[in-house]
Amino acid sequence: MKRILIVDDERDLCAILDFNLRSAGYETTVAHSAEEALQRMETEQFHLLLLDVMMEGMSGFEMARHLRHSIPIIFLTAKDTEEDMLEGFLLGADDYIAKPFSIKEVLARVKAVLGRTSSAETSPETLCYEGLCIHLRRKVVTMDGKEVNITRTEFELLLLLLQEQGHVFSRQQLIERVWPKDVIVTDRTVDVNITRLRKKIGHYANHIVTRQGYGYCFEP
Repeated sequence: MKRILIVDDERDLCAILDFNLRSAGYETTVAHSAEEALQRMETEQFHLLLLDVMMEGMSGFEMARHLRHSIPIIFLTAKDTEEDMLEGFLLGADDYIAKPFSIKEVLARVKAVLGRTSSAETSPETLCYEGLCIHLRRKVVTMDGKEVNITRTEFELLLLLLQEQGHVFSRQQLIERVWPKDVIVTDRTVDVNITRLRKKIGHYANHIVTRQGYGYCFEP
């Protein structure tokens, strides 16, 4: 079931959206500020944000900048000038709906955006294990919708381990597959990079398993 996070400080509007989206078969969560929404996204995974622009505290545009294209966004806002819409799309919005709007319009656009993003998630451009995703074209790793600050070497290590889950790679095999041929790399360097990678991917670190005497694998 697709999970949608509704972010708006108009409580009545949130209640209407929440009811109608649930009636349409979606699982919804409501946050009344961008700050609250970001806190929820630290522990929960969502497939789409319905995001108001003008809120007290952090605005919807500021929140979108913080997320850096890591999750599909539909802006719901009274700011409907061409300049506002352009800024929204430049920030990575998948759609932009001006208030007031009809619920039928919102449901239709939600369905369209989720349809497009579902196709993208199943394409070779994205490799996922639960909420841990590697976006191959953009060279970005996201964890439960939030971008992870990761080095090129860590990216390539994670990609290899995720592509061949359950396969145990020796340190020498990892060196040959990940590092450039003209760089001298020791087994210790591999261990250090695996340790750093584990620290960055939170609870998914438990899936990168050490096989004593053999090497490493990603165990589902």
